[in-house]
Amino acid sequence: MKFLKGVLMFLGGCFVLSTLIFAFQDKDNSFINKEAVKEEVVTEEYKVSSVEIPSDLNFAGELVPIDDPEVIERVDREFLVNTYWQSNALLLMKRAHKYFPIIEPILAKNGIPDDFKYLAVAESGLQNLVSPAGATGFWQIMKTTGREYGLEVNDNVDERYHLEKSTEVACRYLKKSKERFGNWTLAAASYNAGPYGIKKFLKTQKVDNYYDLLLGQETGRYVFRILAIKEIVSHPEKYGFDVDKEDLYKAVPTFSVEVDEPVLNFADFAKLYEINYKVLKRHNPWLREPHLNNSSRKKYTIEIPNKGYYKIKE
Repeated sequence: MKFLKGVLMFLGGCFVLSTLIFAFQDKDNSFINKEAVKEEVVTEEYKVSSVEIPSDLNFAGELVPIDDPEVIERVDREFLVNTYWQSNALLLMKRAHKYFPIIEPILAKNGIPDDFKYLAVAESGLQNLVSPAGATGFWQIMKTTGREYGLEVNDNVDERYHLEKSTEVACRYLKKSKERFGNWTLAAASYNAGPYGIKKFLKTQKVDNYYDLLLGQETGRYVFRILAIKEIVSHPEKYGFDVDKEDLYKAVPTFSVEVDEPVLNFADFAKLYEINYKVLKRHNPWLREPHLNNSSRKKYTIEIPNKGYYKIKE
């Protein structure tokens, strides 16, 4: 009886096993490992690999000593971080298409190398941010620095948010730093650490260039991050980005309106030009309040988008 029971259990097990095998066969009776196929497809579509570093990597024409093993590791870190943070890199490319045409001619007019537009990207991501220390705008200018260089900074008007005017200030600051330190790489580093900080580090460590300095985390990564952003934004396809031109952000054409008297209410002012307050502020972020005091009758230039670009509900 025990023998017969064992035979029946064996036959039952064989039946279950054959049923399972049949369930996982395709029409040609070949066994499919579905997980393996899925893994193979994913691997073919997406690969994570090291990033090629250009042999002629430079900032403002000043070569980076990538034959230095410590330098190449720092360069590699920023290339990897900025290449594989894809969402951020895509946003930078989209914004660059919108704002670089404004920044580039101002840099050129002031004799500042074109590479410094990537410093603005590293500073703010081309956004009107405010840092915990109070640095403001695309160029992250401190209140005292802005006033020192002639910007109006108060509760009513803050020209650190004015892209053209703040770019002019950044140019003057960078030109002064270049005269102080003798090269553009140190001028860029001093934008982050301050000229007195860089001067102190150079003197204490008895070196004369950025790549030989031992610096804190932020300034130590600063120029390398600018270099990585410059290369990736300039050559997106080389780093795996497929960006269609129509997907890039575009500037809305505007015309200028001069105001030399107080404005009681910018919401009403906006309606005169068939836009709303939000659109007005988008194009004039330096206007910080819903009104303009202007007791001195100073002449301000306000940018108004061309008619038809915004559909405003009545």
